[in-house]
Order: sequence, then structure tokens, then C-alpha cells
Amino acid sequence: MRRVRAMSESTPEKRRRWREYHERCSAVHRLWQERGYRHPLPPCPAFPADLIGLACGAKTRAGTPCKITALYFGGRCKWHGGCSTGPKTEAGKEQARVNGRKGGRPRKQKPE
Repeated sequence: MRRVRAMSESTPEKRRRWREYHERCSAVHRLWQERGYRHPLPPCPAFPADLIGLACGAKTRAGTPCKITALYFGGRCKWHGGCSTGPKTEAGKEQARVNGRKGGRPRKQKPE
């Protein structure tokens, strides 16, 4: 006999709540650091019980959903977090241009 699970809310809704929780914790830690405090870190708000064990859920190369529960800010695991969007600052963009050139950045001359 199959058991039917009652779904209280959708996975995208839980993922949205995960991001909200992560942002609240980050804001508390940012405020703590802006005031010059270092240790111990302030306590985060209570973690919602229904989000415990929330899996990544991204599709793996085998086509099955990822089951990793160690999630980052975006609600995905370290393997499925998404691609980098590239450098944002002018210094970062210039460094990317230098790195892309043949031979890379100039080296120091060896003493003779």
C-alpha cells in the first residue's frame, strides 16, 4: 500500500523561505561586524523546523534529483549552485582580460 504525503507547501516556496532565513542571518552577522565585534558571533534567528533536511533537488547528470542537504544561500548544494556571472568591478574585468591573454601576466625577469 502506498502512503500519500500531504504537501503543506511547494518546494519553490520552501526554497524562498530558506533564502529569507539565510539573508536574516547574514544581516545579523553583517551588523555585528560593522560594529567592530569579532567573537562570539550573535545567535541567528531560530531555524524553521519544516526546512530541516531540505534537499538540493537539482537534476543530476543521471536525471535523478540531487539529495544533498547541505545548502548554500541560493538553496542549492555546492555542486549545483550555478555558474559564475563574471567579474563586476573594473579591476576584476581588467584582471580577467590579463588572464585571458596568451602567456598570462608578465613574469619577473630571472637574475643572470
